[in-house]
Amino acid sequence: MHHYGADGMRARLSRADQTGIAVVVAVSALAIAFRQLTIVPRAFVAVCAGHHAPLFCVPRQAVLWAQYEGWFGIAALILGLLAFALARRSLGVAALAVGIAAVVNYNGTEGIIGAAFGLWGWLEAAAPANGGTATGSDHARQ
Repeated sequence: MHHYGADGMRARLSRADQTGIAVVVAVSALAIAFRQLTIVPRAFVAVCAGHHAPLFCVPRQAVLWAQYEGWFGIAALILGLLAFALARRSLGVAALAVGIAAVVNYNGTEGIIGAAFGLWGWLEAAAPANGGTATGSDHARQ
């Protein structure tokens, strides 16, 4: 059994990781806010069905279409698999952000799997280099 000192368990976040966290939180907050303000209220169904619908109905309709077609989940899954295979921080951030947006927009299965793979790829990219150029899939096989 290993006993770690205070230094062994301290999280070390780089500036890129802090930026990534900020991006994920911002995209998640925007996805939740947009849904709560424009999609959830039933009054907007009638407003957006009218001939002279307000401008916010265009992105609302686009989000609903993407939700119904499963595009949020598909995008998250593709980004997550790429982040995992290539161990790239930017792909991991994108997969996690889109994955959370997918869950918010009811594309939960693919969204959460994509987010998980994205987080794994992000963690692999942030891991200290051990002299090799191993990718996430290389580490999974070890």
